[in-house]
Amino acid sequence: MYHPILLILHLVAASIWVGGHLFLSIRFLPEAIKTKDVSIIRNFKNKFEPIGMPALIISILTGLLMAYDYGVPFAKWFSFSNGIEKVVALKLILLFFTVALAVNAQLFLIPKLTSKNLPKAAFQIIVVTLIGVVMLVLGSLVRIGGL
Repeated sequence: MYHPILLILHLVAASIWVGGHLFLSIRFLPEAIKTKDVSIIRNFKNKFEPIGMPALIISILTGLLMAYDYGVPFAKWFSFSNGIEKVVALKLILLFFTVALAVNAQLFLIPKLTSKNLPKAAFQIIVVTLIGVVMLVLGSLVRIGGL
């Protein structure tokens, strides 16, 4: 019963994280670029962050616990020995990039966001969104034994 609960929590949290970024990328980012209004991005960030960041943390924790549940302990996280280990390794690599981009956004990008550097922010938003979608696809492959 432990694994289905982890999976449900993981899927809900991932839905919030990736869905929020898809919504930002598809709905708000084009408007911000068109009007050169960075407040659109800041307002979204301020409203999404209280639910998005906990969702990301829950996704990370449940993902790590499920990796152990699938028989992939820490020592095998990057072994690429079988299908599940490949998925775990790739998702961890993508997670590293997501966290690095999140830190960059929090410390450098958003505090200094202007219409001039909006294209940099747009690029980063799109990259994080694409990483999230790829992580969802990779996660779905676990059901069939991974890659």
